[in-house]
Amino acid sequence: MVQYPTATFDATFGALSDATRRGVLEQLGRADASITDLATRFHMTLTGMKKHVGVLEQAGLVVTEKVGRVRTCKLGIRGLEEEAAWIETHRQLWASRLDALDQVVEELILKEKTDGS
Repeated sequence: MVQYPTATFDATFGALSDATRRGVLEQLGRADASITDLATRFHMTLTGMKKHVGVLEQAGLVVTEKVGRVRTCKLGIRGLEEEAAWIETHRQLWASRLDALDQVVEELILKEKTDGS
């Protein structure tokens, strides 16, 4: 079985657990933006947006660069390949379990019909 880095996953999934942070990632996927622009777009204070960006930075999903008084945010170089692979592994596991459950239910229904007749 593949071993996944727990701390990285915790940081990533923690960062992605918030709708605002997911929105920030979507926005940065379209274009780089300053923290001020992001705060305005999401109707937040600068302090609130800085906290969100900090969580995304710790997860490696966003990088910031300060030029003068402006801190610009852009997507980090780290993708979500490992997380996507983890999700896919568990999706396949659950799909196979649910398929097996469907088979059991179908067999029970068929048995009930044949025993009842």
